[in-house]
Amino acid sequence: MGVQKKKRFWLLINLNRVPSVRNNPNNIIENQIILKYGDGKFYIASEIYVGSVIVFPTHTNEWPVSEIKDISMDNLASVFSQNPSVEILLIGCGKSFSSPPRGLRKSLSDRSVALEWMDTGAASRTYNVLIAEGRHCAAALIAVD
Repeated sequence: MGVQKKKRFWLLINLNRVPSVRNNPNNIIENQIILKYGDGKFYIASEIYVGSVIVFPTHTNEWPVSEIKDISMDNLASVFSQNPSVEILLIGCGKSFSSPPRGLRKSLSDRSVALEWMDTGAASRTYNVLIAEGRHCAAALIAVD
């Protein structure tokens, strides 16, 4: 009999500590809180997303990126059409930190969007904190196993 490998997911937030959720559990769905991630999936609000995603305060989009080299202004286009405008874009670059593509920070800055570049876990946690603070942000997250 073989040993079964357990799937690993990271639970990101104690929902009882988020005042907007504690007072109104429907805010989990309304605020697109990232509940956990791993095994190539994200658990966001009441949905499961397979693969990379861009998470906004009110909705989540699939994102056709699996590696840093795939990131472009074209596949980040949905970030620029939000109302209210996204002020901070968190990009989760995968399991471990590596540098952003050349010119990305400048291109985003030219559109008045601040780039915060970090690994996917850190970006997911930071996004939840910023959403709890009511900030106008988005998180583009590369899925991790």
